[in-house]
Amino acid sequence: MKVSPLWSILARQFSSKTNNQQLQTIIHQIRFASQHIKPIPNEERQLCYTIPNGNFTFEQRQFYEDNGFIIIRKLISPSTLERFRQRFDDVCAEKIQIPGLTIMKDIAHAKSTSTVEEKTISRIQDFTLDDEFFQYCCLPELIQCVENFTGPNIMSMHTMMINKPPDAGKKTSRHPLHQDLFFFPFRPANRIVCAWTAMEHTYRENGCLVVLPGTHKGKIEQHVYPNWKGGVNKLFYGIENFDPNREKQYVEMWEGDTIFFHPLLIHGSGTNRTSGFRKIITSHFADSSCYYIECKDFQKAMENEYLEIFRKRTGRQDATIQDLWKHRSRLVQGKRINL
Repeated sequence: MKVSPLWSILARQFSSKTNNQQLQTIIHQIRFASQHIKPIPNEERQLCYTIPNGNFTFEQRQFYEDNGFIIIRKLISPSTLERFRQRFDDVCAEKIQIPGLTIMKDIAHAKSTSTVEEKTISRIQDFTLDDEFFQYCCLPELIQCVENFTGPNIMSMHTMMINKPPDAGKKTSRHPLHQDLFFFPFRPANRIVCAWTAMEHTYRENGCLVVLPGTHKGKIEQHVYPNWKGGVNKLFYGIENFDPNREKQYVEMWEGDTIFFHPLLIHGSGTNRTSGFRKIITSHFADSSCYYIECKDFQKAMENEYLEIFRKRTGRQDATIQDLWKHRSRLVQGKRINL
């Protein structure tokens, strides 16, 4: 969409008072806002989980409204994903050190070896301070989709690359069914979305994503550590007293496929029963005008566990949960308003 001559004149006049980056931000917001001048059909006025006049069709918006997730096939190219795969290999080989990066080992390996290698790492997270990994969060094809949920001012709040190595025999590679909003002290929920991109074929045998369609319309459930015989990885909380007979959908994906899902959607992943890995890269995005809230009493144990780790790592004994989230988040596009 072209900027009108009037806006161009104003932009030239304004350029003497601000730097180019601020100017580009303003122009982008003008372009995005101008789309909202279009009349909104009555049926689309009823949709509350996405924003009108993005690049999603009405059918795509309706699917997300009903199910709490939507898959965009082949969104990210293999060559782009190879960059992040190589970066992960460099982390495993200890060729690079990334500030603030959290390297998590599967509990089955954590006590048996102190080495950092691909087969022992279950995931890395908080890679927002690394410009190479952070390029995932800024991919134009990804952000064009994210805008349907957040609008033009976008924060990356939580980043991970999940390796899911072959299970060591104790089923510790599985992730219990949970809701991401249980961990997030910011709202509103409808302006938060997870983008989860498969870096290789993910299917039931190697522990693909499992979702419960429509559960995004529910409330936050109580989460606890599952009582699993083989043990549970740190911070792998799951929904308490979950009915195992509830209908689940196993989400098979191929390299480059990306699923976007709501933070209340119940989801998890199974055991990797293959001899290979199941790599994905993901970020939670939020409208930067979202705001922080106090965690509920039933979330305090989780909050304290996160804070203990953060305070130990940073030496900031007075750090709050907001400090933690401000530290791990980064502006992707637009203006940083609240978060």
